[in-house]
Amino acid sequence: MDARRSLGDVSDYTPPLDDIRFVLDHVADLDAITSSERFGHVDADTIHEVLAEVGRFMAEVVAPTNRDGDTIGSQWHATTDGTGGTVVTPDSFKPAYAKWVESGFGAMPFDADFGGADFPWVSAIAVQEMLTSANMALSLCPLLTQGAIDAIHAHGSDEQKATYLPKMLTGEWTGTMNLTEPQAGSDVGAVSTKAVPDAEASARWGADAYRITGQKIFITWGEHDFTDNIVHLVLARTPDSPPGTKGISMFLVPKFLLESDGSLGERNAANCVSIEHKLGIHGSPTCVMSYDGAVGWLVGGEHEGMRNMFTMMNNARLSVGLEGLCIAERAYQQALTYAQERLQGRAIGAAPGTDSPIIEHPDVRRMLMTQRAWIDAMRALVYTNAAALDRAEAARTAGDADGATHWQERADVLIPLSKGLCTDVANEMTSLAVQVHGGMGYVEETGVAQHYRDARIAAIYEGTNGIQAADLVGRKLAMRGGGVVRDLLDECAESAAEAAALDGMADFGTRFDAAVDAARTATAHLLEIGRTDPRTLLGASSPYLRLLGTTVCAGLLAKGAVAAANDGGEGAEARIVATRFFGEQILPTAAGLLPAVLASSDDLYALTATQLA
Repeated sequence: MDARRSLGDVSDYTPPLDDIRFVLDHVADLDAITSSERFGHVDADTIHEVLAEVGRFMAEVVAPTNRDGDTIGSQWHATTDGTGGTVVTPDSFKPAYAKWVESGFGAMPFDADFGGADFPWVSAIAVQEMLTSANMALSLCPLLTQGAIDAIHAHGSDEQKATYLPKMLTGEWTGTMNLTEPQAGSDVGAVSTKAVPDAEASARWGADAYRITGQKIFITWGEHDFTDNIVHLVLARTPDSPPGTKGISMFLVPKFLLESDGSLGERNAANCVSIEHKLGIHGSPTCVMSYDGAVGWLVGGEHEGMRNMFTMMNNARLSVGLEGLCIAERAYQQALTYAQERLQGRAIGAAPGTDSPIIEHPDVRRMLMTQRAWIDAMRALVYTNAAALDRAEAARTAGDADGATHWQERADVLIPLSKGLCTDVANEMTSLAVQVHGGMGYVEETGVAQHYRDARIAAIYEGTNGIQAADLVGRKLAMRGGGVVRDLLDECAESAAEAAALDGMADFGTRFDAAVDAARTATAHLLEIGRTDPRTLLGASSPYLRLLGTTVCAGLLAKGAVAAANDGGEGAEARIVATRFFGEQILPTAAGLLPAVLASSDDLYALTATQLA
């Protein structure tokens, strides 16, 4: 069969509902969440019924728009008054988004007082998975709105919540996060946007208004044609604020100001002056935003901007980690279809003179199994992370302070693993999907190159993965003197021991023992050097994140393998084999990273900056 006849439909996406259900039920312990007082109004069966409908929606409505996002992209057009520009999305995007708003799926996890359904966060992660796999570029608009909702709900005034949240929950209005500036990059403390109290604006548009002036860059979906209004959350400095992060405040700055009856008033002085030309996610406008005396209001107290930002950031980092899983899944589905259909070469044992599907060739099998095993592992990690957030909230509702602390600590240590590991692995898995296609993978018409390009941003979003690794060793590792990490490793070891007792899984147990020993040694070492040698600590942070993350993933896969063996349902054998493959082919790399973690930072700085040139 000619390679070009093996392409299939690049718009096809099959939501992995069976895999999602399995992880929710058997790895993330959904029943424990829905049996709590906090989430007792919903049961697991209802969640799965909703997710089935979500899957149909994503496959039929959203997935067909993904290719347009890449080939057409969002376009910026200057306005006639010269103040900025408008963004026009591909023709297929706007009706798909309108149907998303109509569906109400985006409101599932949010407060019922503002129109949400109060579902557990882990169920929202499942919705996000299918939306992001269907069209990552489009999914970023609801994702940024989610972060803005979290911040307003946690820190906004009652009036702000009542005014903005109902329409943001439905998606009728969207939200953004305006953090960085050209001179600041990841150093949020270097932002210079100014916010000055303005009596005239307060009299016209509402008390305690400020005038915001400055420029923000990398603002995802900062301008678009989906909705009537966009709610920008902008970090800025009030007069005489202290330098660095201590002087930052957060402001709510709507695209259109609101009249006293809630209707849209005049256009605010918040404009998109350009959009970036990017490697991937072409359908998602990445905006340069100019604020020229725009009217805004404090969210929370003055100089509390960094605290408010981290309310958004934690869930955002988890959702970005999810993006790694999502794009790996979409790319894998395409690679698998191609490998099943593409005839090339004669497989071992095939009749002479015949061409075999390339899926029969051992190296193609290796690439596909690597993708399959990592996808299972990433899904287990991200969903377990989301479930820990739900368990913490459920414990707080029940007045269980110790339980709330335990689950929040668990979620906190998993966040950098979810974000850092999954997005790094996605770069590798989408590259493998291109490789499965051979030369046709390098040709744009196959569509698989889009996934490779789209995935690349996730390792940069919401704090680069180097920042995630620094957070892991600098903050999370120190919790309870390393006790949070040790408890996590102990639980993983228990699951691995159970899995090792299954038929054919003894070698998995042996390899896991080596990995967890390496993780414990690395943890103890970093706790020790962290007191005296911060440079070496940070130099070891990235290999440590990969070592710990890979080991934890293996433990979660082991938990799933035991459940699959006990359940014996459809797909059980595939899950056990994928776990065994992970143990044989992937897990040994964890122990191999130990020397890199134990190394000093001397060689990192042995050459001068000039010698590196």
